[in-house]
Formats: sequence, structure tokens, C-alpha cells
Amino acid sequence: MIDLTLAEIAAAMNGRLVIGESAGAVSEDTVINGESQTDSREVRPGQIFFARRGEETDGHLFVVKAIDSGAALLVVEREVDGRVPQIVVEDATVALGQLATEVVRRVRAGGELTIVGITGSNGKTTTKNLVAAMAERRGSSVASEKSFNNEVGGPLTMLRVQSDTRTLVAEMGASAEGEIARLTAMAPPHIGVVLTVGLAHAGEFGGIETTFRTKSEMVQDLPNSAVAVLNRDDAHVSRMAELTSARVRWFGLHPEADVRASDIDSDAAGTRFTLHVDGESAPVNFHVLGEHHVTNALAAAAVGHELGLSLAEIVDSLQSATKAARWRMEVMGGRDGVTIVNDAYNASPDSMAAGIRTLAQIRKPDGRAVAVLGAMSELGEYSIEEHIRIGLQAVRLRIDELVVVGKEARQLHISAINEGSWDGESVFFEGQDDAFEYLMSTLRPNDTVLVKSSNSAGLRFLGDRLGEAFA
Repeated sequence: MIDLTLAEIAAAMNGRLVIGESAGAVSEDTVINGESQTDSREVRPGQIFFARRGEETDGHLFVVKAIDSGAALLVVEREVDGRVPQIVVEDATVALGQLATEVVRRVRAGGELTIVGITGSNGKTTTKNLVAAMAERRGSSVASEKSFNNEVGGPLTMLRVQSDTRTLVAEMGASAEGEIARLTAMAPPHIGVVLTVGLAHAGEFGGIETTFRTKSEMVQDLPNSAVAVLNRDDAHVSRMAELTSARVRWFGLHPEADVRASDIDSDAAGTRFTLHVDGESAPVNFHVLGEHHVTNALAAAAVGHELGLSLAEIVDSLQSATKAARWRMEVMGGRDGVTIVNDAYNASPDSMAAGIRTLAQIRKPDGRAVAVLGAMSELGEYSIEEHIRIGLQAVRLRIDELVVVGKEARQLHISAINEGSWDGESVFFEGQDDAFEYLMSTLRPNDTVLVKSSNSAGLRFLGDRLGEAFA
């Protein structure tokens, strides 16, 4: 974080500064510049600890641990005993956002900071990682860690900005209307990216139109000096061009896209395609597995071009990427020619379908395609219908064996059986241990295995076990 005095921090969050007698030689002019944390286990010397009240616990219970770990400042909702300064606020989560807003405002006022906001039903983290790698080529940059994209993770990322930061790449997610708007208010993007509008989190949003309205918050308030980077292939995202005052840059496979791909060819080593940017073109050997990730690469290329990178620099950056992110189309294994593709961090109907298509494309001629699938969460009323659709797709793409894990995904197994997988091509297990034992006894040399589920289903750990077993 940039240097701020205790008084400035308190003013930013409309809080009351309390400096106890045991705080030593500390005054309201004392400068704080450490990172902010909401988890006491992550606190390091000189940092700020925000004592948030959550659904399951209360951060105020851990202030002593935070102090013992070296916290220089506490942000609390009630005054606590402690030997470090504290700022008392009404809501620690709101205060976190207020401080992030002030830090970004000050750095942005210097004129050197470019803010890139990224949202979409699928592909946010992958695209963020690709853009972050490009941003590093133009100087100091800050990007969301892991999938920090909500009312807590977003501000924590923004507060890592320093006075010399050239680019902030912020992943912005939402589980309800208004949440992306709050994040863009904290860090108003110069470049706003919308990847897809799909059924991910449809149960929370209440339908595709609500999802559309929520994702469009990324571009609605952009000024005409900003850029909206939109997916020309997604009909819902394309509609957003009518809702923004910003200059629109299209990406996608559509021939009218400003940044597009052609000659796409995929296998287990990745995807090759020709990248076209404003009349220039170049071949790209993209090592991230899955043809659907070409869309994310195109979005990143569009942002890279706006950041001033040359086509050669964009291509080099894309070709340097080796995987999307942890547990996202992560290639593991290798013993006996068995390939494990662990893609079980998130699963929406769109990404599940894309994963199965990729499995069908990369299966080895002398091996089988095995799909180990778990539940897709947060689909609400669409859940049964979408699990049925995925079961049908697995059969129609001639996936050799379907291993369904978890009772929440049982409809997927039933769908496959109804479509014709009644001779053992589809099997069901309630628990991961039974599924693991079955796979270890039935997998054959040169098999390719996709492990895919929503994060809540936990199949990423099954994928790790299989990857280690065949390492």
C-alpha cells in the first residue's frame, strides 16, 4: 500500500482512531504502508488487520493473534484491548472498500496507473493471468491473486497498489446485482472486459437476464475515454455495446472482431491458431489446454494491444503461458501414458461442455477418454436440466467411460444411461475414495482422464490424487 498516516486512513473510512497508552511512540502522523489482511493467519509485520464479522466467525476473536503476528493497525467494529492503534468503524468490510477507493484514487491521480477490470461467467481468472503477464512488460503491475474478485478480495488486491504501479488487473465477480458496480466504483477501469454471460451462478442471480444486467455493470459507467473489450461471439455480451459510452473493441472468432483467431487446431499439448489484430496476423502456439481458452487469449490480446504491446510481444506472452491456473485444465500424470486433466475448480454448463469437447479432441488413438464428473453448483431451477444435458453430451461425443461422483450429480449418470450408456459406460459413486479405487483398478495405458466439477464438489482433490498416482 502507499504511505498513509493513521489520520488519513481513519478519514478515508470515516472511522475513529484510538491510540492506547501501550501503543508506544505512535501518533496520528505515524505512517502505515503494509498490506491489508482479513485472515489473522496471513498477517505479517507492519500490516493492517480488518476484523470482519462473517457468517461463521468474528474477526474480533483473532485480534490478539493478528497483533502477535505483527499487525501495525487494527480496523474493528468495536473497541478492543490491544497494544497497537485501532480504527473503529461501523462495518469493517465497507471500511476495507473505502480505504481501497482512496488508495486507488491517489495513485490514479498521478496519471501513470491503468486499471483493467475483467468479468464474465467463465474465464475470468485465466484471462486475468494472461493480461497480468502482458502488463508486467510495461512496468510494475498488481493483479488479483487466486480468484480474489468479490467485496473482500477485490479491495485487498487494490490495496496492494503502490505509487509506481503502472497497471492494476482486477478480476471482478458477483453473486448479485450491484456488486460489480461497487467494485468498479472503487477502481474505475480504463479498460473494462466482459467475457461471457452464461448460466454460472444462475441460481443466485435468478436467470440469464439478471446475469446480463449484472455483468453489464462493468461497462455501463465507463466514460468515452475508456475502452470496453467485448466478446463478439456472445450474443448477450454483444448487446452491451449499446449500454456503454466507451469505445468498443471486439474480440472473438467472428469475422468482424477487431481481435480474432483462425486456423484453430487443438491437441493434448495445447492449441495452435492464427491471431489477427487490426489487419496484422501471426501464428500462436498456445500451451493452455482447451480450445475454449482461445477466447480468453483473444480477450487478453485485445487488452495487451490497448496497453501498447506490439503483436510480437502479445504473441510471445501468450506462448509463454503454460497453464490457465491451478485446477484449471491442469495437465498431470504421465506414467503409462495416462494423462490426467484436473479442471475441477469451477464448473458451469458452458465450461463443463467445453471440457468434455476438449477431452474428445485430445484422446489418444490407442487410449480411452474417461470423464470424471461431479456436480455443477448454483444453477437453481436449471440444475436438473443442465446435468441432463451434460450427460447427453458425454454420450454423443463418444466419451468411453463416464464416472459420476457425488449424489448431487446423480442426474448426470441417469441421463447418460437413458441415452444408451447401460453397459457399464457410466458408473456412479457417492464418495471420492470409492471413485479413486475404481479408477486405479480400471484405467489403462494411454487413457486421457478429465476431472471436472464445481469447487464445492471437491473433485479437484480427486484429480490431484490421480495425478500423483500416475506421476
